[in-house]
Amino acid sequence: MTATLTRNTIARRLPSCNGGGATRYRSSAMAERGDHDLNPGLRPRAPLTPAAVLVPLVDHDDGITVLFTRRTDHLEHHAGQISFPGGHMEPSDGRPEDAALREMEEETGVGRHHVEVIGRLDNYITRTGFDVVPVVGVLAPEFELDPDPHEVAEVFEVPLAFLLDPANHQRHQRLYEGHQRHFYAMPYGEYYIWGATAGMLINLYEALVGS
Repeated sequence: MTATLTRNTIARRLPSCNGGGATRYRSSAMAERGDHDLNPGLRPRAPLTPAAVLVPLVDHDDGITVLFTRRTDHLEHHAGQISFPGGHMEPSDGRPEDAALREMEEETGVGRHHVEVIGRLDNYITRTGFDVVPVVGVLAPEFELDPDPHEVAEVFEVPLAFLLDPANHQRHQRLYEGHQRHFYAMPYGEYYIWGATAGMLINLYEALVGS
């Protein structure tokens, strides 16, 4: 099924940035997911901090990949973790799309003119109090990377077909502050994709392939 996915079919199956539904996958304006999906009672109290990430799909001739960053090890929060480019919204950001594209450029050096925004996934609530809008964008492979060395240790790509294969969707758990916390994970070679990033990828899978 994933072999037939193209930029156009993906765009048709995603909720639009203007609140409309998709052809196969319906997501209401109030739809949300989060760390609390697998951990009842973990949803943080309001107010939440608005944030956005870009889910960058690279449209190679031999198949679509997803671009990720690995955070540097010295950062105070989420050091060394695999993530999508993104962060909290700034006052100058008019929409989540603006924040996602700005963060993409700041973290990877890829300008917004290289990205075609094609839709959104459901909002994702993190246990740390962020209300994240995952914005999906398509990039032609003719872009140059210039990662921010303070924030980004590495930029890499994973085949979309791998991430959409349910055989690669795992549930792990870990002891945190005296409690077992459950989370999604999609290990790929040396890269351990987990937590909110993996949760958003599960959402992408359900939108493109079906739950």
